[in-house]
Parts: sequence; C-alpha cells; structure tokens
Amino acid sequence: MTWYEAVLLGVLQGATEFLPVSSSGHLVMGQALLGIEVPGAGLETVLHAATLLSVVIVYRARIGALLAGIARGDRDQLGYGGLLLLASVPAAIAGLGFGGFFESLFDRPWIAGAGLLGSGCVVWTARRALARGPAGGPGVATALVMGLAQAVAIVPGISRSGTTVVAALWRGVSPSEAAAFSFLMSVVAVGGAALVSLPGVVAAEGPLSPMVLAGGGVAACVTGVAAIRIFRAMLDNRSFHRFAPYLWVAGAAFLLYTSL
Repeated sequence: MTWYEAVLLGVLQGATEFLPVSSSGHLVMGQALLGIEVPGAGLETVLHAATLLSVVIVYRARIGALLAGIARGDRDQLGYGGLLLLASVPAAIAGLGFGGFFESLFDRPWIAGAGLLGSGCVVWTARRALARGPAGGPGVATALVMGLAQAVAIVPGISRSGTTVVAALWRGVSPSEAAAFSFLMSVVAVGGAALVSLPGVVAAEGPLSPMVLAGGGVAACVTGVAAIRIFRAMLDNRSFHRFAPYLWVAGAAFLLYTSL
C-alpha cells in the first residue's frame, strides 16, 4: 500500500465514521472499488485511534469537565459517565461474543450495500423525529437503546452515528445532546476496540511503513474533526435527513456493482 492510498482511506474513514453514512460500509466499498487490500490490522487500528482523537479535539472541554467531575465525585458527572459505560455494554457483548460472525460479514461485500439502504431508511426518519422538538437529555433507557443501536451498527453498512443519534432523537433527546452522547460513546467503544486489538498489532511484524500509517492517521483525524462539525450543523438546521438519498443511491449502486 502506498502513502497516498493510506491517506485516501484515512479521509474516507474520518468522513464516514462521523457522518451518518457508515465508515465500515464505505471502507468495504473503497477497498473493493479501488482494489486495495489492507495488510494486517495496523492501519485499521491507527485510523480508529485517529478518529477517536477527532472526538477528543472537538469535545475536549466536555470531556475535561466530565473527567474532573468524576474525579471530585460530582453526582451528575458520575451519572453521565455511568450512562456512557452502560451504552457501551451491548456492543461489547456483541463484539466479544459474536466477533467471528460479524467479521464474516465483511467478506460479503453485498451486505455493506444492503446496510447502506437500511441506514438510509433510519436517517430519513430523523426528519419526523426532529419535528417533534425534543429538548431533554439521555437517561438509562435511552442509553440502552443507543447502545443497542451501536451494537447493530457493527454490521457493515449500518451507520453508527446515524442509528445512535436517530434513536436518541426518537427518545426525546435534544439534537446537541444526542450528538454529544453518540460521539462520547464512540470514545469508549473505539478506545476499547483499539485496546483489544493492540496486542496483536504490536506482536505482528508491521507490513506498512511509519509514513503510510502516519499519513492515514493524520488524514483521518483532520477529516474527522470536519465531519463532526458538519454533522452537528446539519442536526441544528434540521437537514440531517438529507444524507438518506445519498445512502440509497450508494447502496443500490454498490449492490448492482457486486451483482455484475
């Protein structure tokens, strides 16, 4: 793999990890269409760590306040941290208990196309959910619902950010709080996944050069910051559902491609 292919995959990862269009689905499509085969898990781990850094950069003030509040025993911050952990449980169970099954789905590219069509249907419903004028914050039930949505999004083509935020909107959570909780959930989920895969990455003989890894990581981080800001802006101006037609077109086109 060349450095510019790594940068291209980094941009793809950074944009699609946070916009409601499914990073896993687009990476499957990108590798299939470009004929790129990623050797080992090194680049994947770097790209996920870079997108995690994007969330930390955008939400640094909120994360700092959360950690400081937990350290001094603030009840509200402890409760919020508990909700984030609770929301991470379904994906952890799915990943650890059914990891082999979910990995096998990535070997069938058509599933990514079908997942994109499903994500489009979910994202389209945001138009109705936003019209209800939600104004609350997440509670225990909402955290569990968002956690289940995050677990389903392990399937390639299903958007993690799209499904979790739309689930929160239908539960009556305000757009800004839905986005914040969804992205902070990703810090726990992506960070946990990176820690699980790190020993295997360290033990392996890295087939990719530091330049390739750095190029992909920087591209993913910078693009991720921009994607988060676009995501929040589209939620605020009630245009979030406009991602749906793109998902339908992309999913249908990729299904057609895989059938040929």
